[in-house]
Amino acid sequence: MNKIGFNVLAWSAVISDDLFPIIERLKTIGYDGVEYFVGSPDEPAYKRVGQHTKDIGLGVTCVSVVGKDENPISDSAAVRAKALDRLKWEIDRTHDLGSKILCGPIHSAHAVFASRAPLDDEYAWGAEVLHAAGEYAAQADVVLGLEALNRFETYLCNTMEQLLRLIRATDHPNVRAMFDTHHANVEEKSYAKALQTIAPVLVHVHISENDRGTPGDGMVLWDDAFSALAQIDYRGWLTIEAFSRNDPDFANAIGVWREYSPPWDIAENGLTFIQKMCQKHGVGA
Repeated sequence: MNKIGFNVLAWSAVISDDLFPIIERLKTIGYDGVEYFVGSPDEPAYKRVGQHTKDIGLGVTCVSVVGKDENPISDSAAVRAKALDRLKWEIDRTHDLGSKILCGPIHSAHAVFASRAPLDDEYAWGAEVLHAAGEYAAQADVVLGLEALNRFETYLCNTMEQLLRLIRATDHPNVRAMFDTHHANVEEKSYAKALQTIAPVLVHVHISENDRGTPGDGMVLWDDAFSALAQIDYRGWLTIEAFSRNDPDFANAIGVWREYSPPWDIAENGLTFIQKMCQKHGVGA
């Protein structure tokens, strides 16, 4: 049986005690876990939030990004060193939260472009940094789940084929892949082919509608997606990632300029939708 989670980015990118009522309500709705964004600087808050989440019986997963000054694929060795330091910090905070997975587009700086296709050198530089990060993550029993994003957010890894290339080059058991239905809706030819490609290294899945609103209310080919997940016998987390403007700083940083669906509507209807689709297609059976 797959566990179902909800990413609290629908409310806030900040780790603080203000999240307690949100995660408690997610527990009441019926979620198995929550996903936190690793980024805010208050380090003690990560342990407090992680402990509270554990105390109420929820699991934890984490997601993060890296910026232009800490870019693993920079041609500057100094910047790549900063990238590794940043990834180590994110792994530490993931451990503080009690999570065993840190996912996201941490292979390259978010929304930083080179006005050309990715270079072989960039894959090599990224693999070197990520291998070292994988070594560090292994000590904390954390797995890194690299995420391919659409062409408007990154240029290194848009597809599962590109992502698999990077993971193979990295060559570390603690560096694996995640799959996001929103980005795949933009970049892939079919859910079946994409998921079959990445299946050997897949550790995490984001369930996200094309407009980042309630799963099932948009244009994603959900029957294709869940059928493909069943075909590869995926048993990991199915975590809803939806966005809003509740946290303006975060919303502005990722280009969220309007509201999609009320967060609690997404949480309540999204859980029902995932359960229905899993039963329909035999995901986790």
